[in-house]
Amino acid sequence: MKDPRVEDYAKLLVDQCLDVQPGWQVVVSGGVLARPLIESVNALLGRRGAYVIQRVSLTGAPINVPWAKEAPGELLDNPPEIETHALHEADAWIGIEAPENTRELAGVDPEILGRIQAGIRPHVERVFTYDLKWVGCQFPTPALAQDAEMSLAEFEDFLYGACLLDWEAERERMSRYAERFDAADEVRIAANGTDLTVSLAGRTGFVDAGGANIPGGEFFYSPLEDSAAGTIAFTEFPAVYGGREVKGIRLRFEEGKVVDASAQANEDFLIEMLDLDDGSRRLGELGVGCNPRITRHMKNTLFDEKIDGTVHLALGNGLPEVGGENKSQLHWDIVKDLRKGGRIELDGEVVQDSGKWLI
Repeated sequence: MKDPRVEDYAKLLVDQCLDVQPGWQVVVSGGVLARPLIESVNALLGRRGAYVIQRVSLTGAPINVPWAKEAPGELLDNPPEIETHALHEADAWIGIEAPENTRELAGVDPEILGRIQAGIRPHVERVFTYDLKWVGCQFPTPALAQDAEMSLAEFEDFLYGACLLDWEAERERMSRYAERFDAADEVRIAANGTDLTVSLAGRTGFVDAGGANIPGGEFFYSPLEDSAAGTIAFTEFPAVYGGREVKGIRLRFEEGKVVDASAQANEDFLIEMLDLDDGSRRLGELGVGCNPRITRHMKNTLFDEKIDGTVHLALGNGLPEVGGENKSQLHWDIVKDLRKGGRIELDGEVVQDSGKWLI
């Protein structure tokens, strides 16, 4: 029997996150292991009178890995028109991650990944501006459960618990904190090995409560591009990107740009990503995690960045919906845990101490 929570999950995506309208053309992409959710989503879209353009990955990887390894460079740089047409013309997109192997991309040369990302970038501007309405989520698979060091049943309970919340109540709670950030000019993040300031002057944040990312449970900003100054040590958790795991990242910023970087493991990959393009050494995002059901790190950024009592910084591409102007192929969210002695200050006032709000 299908887990009844799958139907609730599908309704969250189709009804609440996107509010799909009759006649819409909706791209539904996902790994084959997400078949129960894909089928429920497709049925709901049909009942709403919308079209489904289905894209199913055999392994759950976001690219066709066997093809990417063999294809000539000019094909990597120029995605096929039949695919880009859908990105330009679709009304909505639902992306369902369901990996067989969360490290599938580790065997792909970063240069190949970079060329594919650069080639598709001009065609996904509608995603960044929300002209293309979209929502991304995950379906519980054994690979995700294994990374989280849980049984599949435990991970299912965790995932649905973190996603199927009262999002209106969560929005009200997080908005109280975001309003204080909106009124501030400078944010300081301080902890052991960390003293970093960024400016939010003139910029307004976005409260993610059952919107484009599921689970929600954060509010986020694009800091002024030349404002980051100081150091930050991401020593609590490894950072995962492109199927690779980088441990012990330390970054030093001057005038908004990373001028010194190191890592305890996979430092070469970190430097390669920082040198990807002109925007990859600047910050595209400052996010504050607030999801009360997410309390532990799982090497799964979609969930980890919402851990209650953490912040995350994204290297690379800025977010136009909150005023971000930085351009990059990269958008790498890296999580900093503040629950053991860290604090957030706004214009000199401590507003969060050891993960607990003081406002």
